[in-house]
Amino acid sequence: MLSSVLKSDRAVTVNIAIMRTFVQLRQMLASNVELRRKLDEMEKNYDEQFKIVFTAIKQLMEPPPPKPKRKIGFLP
Repeated sequence: MLSSVLKSDRAVTVNIAIMRTFVQLRQMLASNVELRRKLDEMEKNYDEQFKIVFTAIKQLMEPPPPKPKRKIGFLP
């Protein structure tokens, strides 16, 4: 989160790398059913302190909602 607030070149580079990693993770989890099953098994073995991590990973597994189409032209 700090890398998205800072304005240095290094912070921007780190923020881009983090976002790309999460996008790749989402694509990988969405396409790999076996990995999803293993993640569910891991969640059963860990206590409440990791619940936030598993919640975040499950949110990344969901496909992004469709973007509404913009109307072309001028408003009346």
